[in-house]
Amino acid sequence: MRFKALFNRDGGTFRSTDMASYAKRAEQIFRDAGHEIECRAVEGREIVPALEAAAGEPGLEGLIAGGGDGTISAAAGIAWRAGLMLGVVPAGTMNLFARSLRLPLDIWAALDALAAGEGVDVDIGTADGRPFVHQFSAGMHARMVRLRDTMTYASRAGKIAANVRASMNVMLDPPKFEVEFDADGHREHRLVSAINVSNNPFGDNGLMFSEALDSGHLGFYLTDPLRPAGAACLAFDILRGNMRRNTAITEMRARSVDLHFPKLCRKANSVLDGELLPLGRNVSIRIHSGGLRVIVPKSAMAV
Repeated sequence: MRFKALFNRDGGTFRSTDMASYAKRAEQIFRDAGHEIECRAVEGREIVPALEAAAGEPGLEGLIAGGGDGTISAAAGIAWRAGLMLGVVPAGTMNLFARSLRLPLDIWAALDALAAGEGVDVDIGTADGRPFVHQFSAGMHARMVRLRDTMTYASRAGKIAANVRASMNVMLDPPKFEVEFDADGHREHRLVSAINVSNNPFGDNGLMFSEALDSGHLGFYLTDPLRPAGAACLAFDILRGNMRRNTAITEMRARSVDLHFPKLCRKANSVLDGELLPLGRNVSIRIHSGGLRVIVPKSAMAV
């Protein structure tokens, strides 16, 4: 197959990696496996334009994207729209999509797994037409990301520490807001502290990533209004992989979720695959079953 690999040199692990040596190694591994490949390392601000340009190259069959969850989410959307296969090199902090695909989290081992891997079709979501591979969220998670983004950090450990500090602040003052929703025809009006809509239901793990990506359903999670003690309890349950046992959580599965926020604050935010965005009064979320073709290790269980 003919691939183009683009690595975000500003993404996590790549910041401390000799990118010239890494690109050379990637080319050797893929060529030894019988593929044609061209590799480039680009700065973070250039990664999306570079992926979009690569996706338009005649004869290209697949994109290999390396970076954090934001880079991988952007690459997935570009590959999906272009009808290209996607390979993921996990170089970020959480690497949630790579975990769902059961890829090695070491950037060097990932190259061997991708070069010898196989293509499978997985689901991809859209929120108002914008693709996502992990989740859309509003409420507690969005407030945490907004607070974290005001902090300064220069490493993976620093980002994790900033996440912890921001999460503690949110637990001390959980948001509360109204939402009207329609999930496959089931309609309700609720007061909540958080909304999460995931590309396939979350697995029972502390990082809240989906452990299978081919169910054809969104995971839809509503969190009842919380006080600080309830927020702390929920955080503890999430870390233990016991989110479903928390009585504040309502879980549904649906192919489509339409949200309406009747009393929306002008400064309200949402998060889409880690990116903080303004929250619209109406949000339309859909699952596209088997819409994205990805590379997984041959030894991985079916996703």
